[in-house]
Amino acid sequence: MANCNIQTCPVCGVKIEGEDKVIFSSGPVGTRARLWARVCNYVQKPDCINQDQEAIGSVGENDYYRPI
Repeated sequence: MANCNIQTCPVCGVKIEGEDKVIFSSGPVGTRARLWARVCNYVQKPDCINQDQEAIGSVGENDYYRPI
């Protein structure tokens, strides 16, 4: 049975399940805050589904991308 509570962003293609479970194309599951810190913050397109600051919540230092 398909989960109807999954949104797909038309800008980057990421899937958001429920309120805060972000399914990236590779790597572990993340949060809206991590998605915003790594992608949405830089893309800034009007069709992005992750722009609501209340839904994103607080962005932590570990949410930003840090190369190995």
